[in-house]
Amino acid sequence: MASAYARMGFSGYTSPSMACVIKEGPIIESSTPATAELISTERFNEFINHLYDAASRPEAWTTCLEVIRKQLGCNFASLVIRDTKGENEGLIVTAAGGRKDLLTHDVYAELSPFRDIPMERFMTITDLMSEAEWRECFYYKSWCRLHSVYHVMAAKIVTDDGSVYGLNLTRPESEPAFSKRDLDLGHLLMPHIRRALNMHLSLHRDRQVISLYSRATAQLMVGVVILDQNGKLLESNPAASGILDMQDGLKVSGDRLETSYANDNRKLQRLIKDALLHSLTSSSRMIEGMSVCRPSGQLNWGVVVQSISPDEWTEGKQRPSVAVFVRDTDGKADPSIRLAQQLFQLTPAETLLAIQLANGLSLEEAAEALNIRRNTARAHLRSIFSKTGVRRQTELVRIFLNSVAWLGDK
Repeated sequence: MASAYARMGFSGYTSPSMACVIKEGPIIESSTPATAELISTERFNEFINHLYDAASRPEAWTTCLEVIRKQLGCNFASLVIRDTKGENEGLIVTAAGGRKDLLTHDVYAELSPFRDIPMERFMTITDLMSEAEWRECFYYKSWCRLHSVYHVMAAKIVTDDGSVYGLNLTRPESEPAFSKRDLDLGHLLMPHIRRALNMHLSLHRDRQVISLYSRATAQLMVGVVILDQNGKLLESNPAASGILDMQDGLKVSGDRLETSYANDNRKLQRLIKDALLHSLTSSSRMIEGMSVCRPSGQLNWGVVVQSISPDEWTEGKQRPSVAVFVRDTDGKADPSIRLAQQLFQLTPAETLLAIQLANGLSLEEAAEALNIRRNTARAHLRSIFSKTGVRRQTELVRIFLNSVAWLGDK
C-alpha cells in the first residue's frame, strides 16, 4: 500500500499533520449560500495560490481542499491517491473543517459505487442509482451513513504518468443535493487540480533522483560542494560535509570554501573565480583540478572545480554556479557485505578478506585484522581468485574497487 502513494509523492504525510476520513460522529455544517457566479475572483485566487503551494508541499493539499469544501458547502473534500491498477485503497487526504481524529483510508473503498466512474468527469450519486438503491447500498450503510455522508459528487483525475486520483465532495442529508452549478464549478477547477498534481509528481520524482545521486556519490566517497554566483556555499552532500567538518585542508569560512594553506587557497580561489566567469560567458563547462595539502599529513585531497552554466530561466539571488568535487583517496570504504557476496559469489569470510585488501591492507595485515590464520587467509584468497577469474592481488583490488558493491546500503 505504501508504494503507491509514496511513488506519487505523498510519503511525507503523517496522521497528526493532516485531516482525513473521520472515525466517528457526524459533522454537519451549513452550506455556503449560492452566488450569482460559480466562484468569486477572491476565492478562485485563494484556491490557485493554495494549489501552487500543494504542488510543492504535499501537506498543503489539505488547506487547498478546505477552500473547495467551504466554497461548495461540504462536510468533506477528499483527494484519494490510488495506484493505476486500483490494487489498494489508497491514501485519503481530507479537509473536514479542522477535525483531527481522522482515518487515512476508507476500508470499504473497494465497494464504492464511484470506483468505476468515467475519467475526468464529475458525477453525483443520483447519476449512478436511485435514492432507494443508495439507501440500501452496503457502502452507504456501512461507511457513509456513519460519517454523515449522503450527497456525493466525485471525479477521477488522471495525471500524465497514468496515476489516478479521486476527488470526492460530500454533504450530509440535511443539506441540498449537488446541483448543476456545483458540477460546473467542479469541472472549472478540475484542470487546475490536474496540473498541480502533475507538477507535484514531477517535483517529487526530481527530488527522488537528486537524493539517489547524492547518496551514490557519497557512497563512492565523492564529496560535492555547490557554490552560488557569488562563490558562497549553497549545499554539500554528506561526503563533502564530512570532509569539511574535519577541517583537514578544506573548510568553510564565512560561507566560502577555503584551504588550510595560503598557496593552496590562492589557487582554489582563482579556480572558483575562473569557473564563475566561465559560467557567465560560455555554455561549455570549465573543468580544472588541483591537489590540496592536509595538515594531518594524510594524502592530499584531490579537488576538481567545474563551472555550472545557467539556462535562460536561471534567476534569483542564489543559483548553482560552481561545483567542487573532492575525493578522499585515503578513505576506507565499507561496502555492503551482502551485495559484495552476490556480485562475486563469495562466502562471507572471503568477502571480508576482499574488503580488507581493497582498503589497502596486505594479506598478512588483513589476516591480523580479521583475526584469522595466514594460511586461512591464503586459502580464502585462492578461492577468491578462482571465483573472480583474476590471478594477482592487485587485479582483485582493481575489479573490487571498480564494482558497484560500494553503492549498496549497509
